[in-house]
Amino acid sequence: MITGASRGIGRASALRLAREGAKILINYRQERAKADEVVQEIEGFGGVAIAFQADVADRDAVVRMVEKTVSEFSSVDILVNNAGVALGGGSSLLDFKEETFDQMEQVNVKGVLHCTKAVAPHMMKKRYGKIVNIASVAGLGTAILPGNSLYGSTKAAVILLTKRLALELGRYGINVNAIAPGLIRTDMGVGHRTPAEEKERIQYFEKVSMLGHIGEPEDIANAVLFLASDESSFITGQVITVDGGRTDFITHSL
Repeated sequence: MITGASRGIGRASALRLAREGAKILINYRQERAKADEVVQEIEGFGGVAIAFQADVADRDAVVRMVEKTVSEFSSVDILVNNAGVALGGGSSLLDFKEETFDQMEQVNVKGVLHCTKAVAPHMMKKRYGKIVNIASVAGLGTAILPGNSLYGSTKAAVILLTKRLALELGRYGINVNAIAPGLIRTDMGVGHRTPAEEKERIQYFEKVSMLGHIGEPEDIANAVLFLASDESSFITGQVITVDGGRTDFITHSL
């Protein structure tokens, strides 16, 4: 079950896991046509997938989504908590709008809790499960650019929840890890801007990357595959940073 899988990192992760034989529930909130396209692409190479509309901020909708997953596939072995929103970019921390922060918290933080709580009993019964949370380097203290403090705080919460959930669920054979992407070429990462703004944004992040370029959705999907596979069976409670070697940390202190 992959949340926010109609585009970007979620879409790339769905395709990557499906190619390895996983049956995929494509969660989407609004983009039904794009979700159907992902399903069709997976079916095109012989995979199995279904699309399901649910807002992860809605606990009851998440419960129905998990019930659908179990009824279709008999179990939920992998959960990728990818759905997220970034709102109010560029605004001063002192100018934040409470409703904007509340919306990010509902999706970015409560969405992780809703989905994990709903799938956990099924994984606990089977004594097996892989949960991968998509956080952000913003939750680790990057970037010097202003305007993402509130978003970063929600992703810092995801990182902490990853560690605490790993502690609670480890005894049941469930691995819980997180990935902290840097700037990725997605609608959220570089889209919804003028061409000049997009160019300036990409150039900045290329400059502060040790590798000299920004990431692609497939870069994160490859890390998702590793954490969802049995090759990572002795890894839990960890955060893997996939950012091309970012150097623009506000501080490196713990």
